[in-house]
Amino acid sequence: MTTMGSVGIIAILVLGLVLPEFQAFAQFDPDKGMELAKSIATGTAPPDVKVFNVLDFGAKADGKSLSSINFIRAFKEACNHAGKAMLLIPKGEFVLGSTLFSGPCSAAPPLMVSVVGTIIAQANTKPAEDADWINFNSIDGLIISGKGVFNGKGETVWKPKCDNQGCGRMPATLKFIKVDNAVISGIQSVNAKGFHVMISICNNFRIDDVNISAPAESPNTDGIHMSKTSMLKITNCRIGTGDDCVSIIHGSTNISVENTACGPGHGISIGSLGHYDSEADVFGITVRNCTLTDTDNGARIKTYRNDNPSKASGIIFEDLVMKNVKNPILIDQEYGNQGDSSKVSISDVQFTNIKGTSASKVAVQLICSKSDPCQGVSLKDIDLQFAGTKEANIPFSSNCTNVKVAYSGTQSPPPCPP
Repeated sequence: MTTMGSVGIIAILVLGLVLPEFQAFAQFDPDKGMELAKSIATGTAPPDVKVFNVLDFGAKADGKSLSSINFIRAFKEACNHAGKAMLLIPKGEFVLGSTLFSGPCSAAPPLMVSVVGTIIAQANTKPAEDADWINFNSIDGLIISGKGVFNGKGETVWKPKCDNQGCGRMPATLKFIKVDNAVISGIQSVNAKGFHVMISICNNFRIDDVNISAPAESPNTDGIHMSKTSMLKITNCRIGTGDDCVSIIHGSTNISVENTACGPGHGISIGSLGHYDSEADVFGITVRNCTLTDTDNGARIKTYRNDNPSKASGIIFEDLVMKNVKNPILIDQEYGNQGDSSKVSISDVQFTNIKGTSASKVAVQLICSKSDPCQGVSLKDIDLQFAGTKEANIPFSSNCTNVKVAYSGTQSPPPCPP
């Protein structure tokens, strides 16, 4: 994303002052982390915390000057501070190119980042190879909080249509790799070039009260995308994008999404799964008390039709409200056109207390693999009503393939025939 002349560069932080024996932050309490996040949201730090203001390191809040190196210098000092530290991004507009904030840090965890101002992606740039926009790597104990805005300027690169090679993955706005014991609270992400928040190989992660927005037609702008991550909890967020509001792919375990509004977008999705060789299993996923409005899908599981085996199990979609959703309940194991049948085994899936309106006559679609039929799928208290345009001679119905469903309670649309 960052260029100097015609050469793409990445502003990379190299830490030379970290402790030789970095001690893992094992005592992190997510609830206390949430309290601390709210306390620093306005830029005010506790009295025992040293503040590192990016302005003091030469950053310019003029919305024009490139401040990547200044942010890195401020982060480096905070990361290496011998005590509690907070990086402060004050009021104003700051322009950043592709930037890497990398640990491990010797500061007393958690390292705090207060985002009050607006951070704008550098315009008229091409992404450097494998570079995302703002990257946090190898940090144990991190809190990012505030009402500030990350503006990815995606409208400068989105393509209305993809060529034969596809659109490809554009840079994510916020990328977290090997970041454990973290809280992200209150911030806003608008118009990401690619994913808004990308999380991989992380553990014990909370995302609360985050606003994510991009137009419905923006390509591949997933709200929160995760892989190979455990114990991640998303609460009280508002997500509207051109792709999945939340996408949960291979190796994700013990994930919950609660009290979150989704729309526009492609819904809350587990998958795509089975895309890569040797994918780790997905299990322990709960989506609860969420509202989906004008989305292409609601509660969705999708797997590629190819020969890459894995498992997805222990999945709960519960207490969901659908408002004019095209596919409110969907298992799609015929995603893509790569092979004859999906080798992803889906089991122990519960759809419970899902109500609202469907934009399509087939409101429940459970299309499972013919080689690995779904096991243990249950629907309880499903109360959906058709609210789309009239389609002659098409009843309001369910469609099931390669699955035996356990039904209980209210069922609208009617269950699939036995």
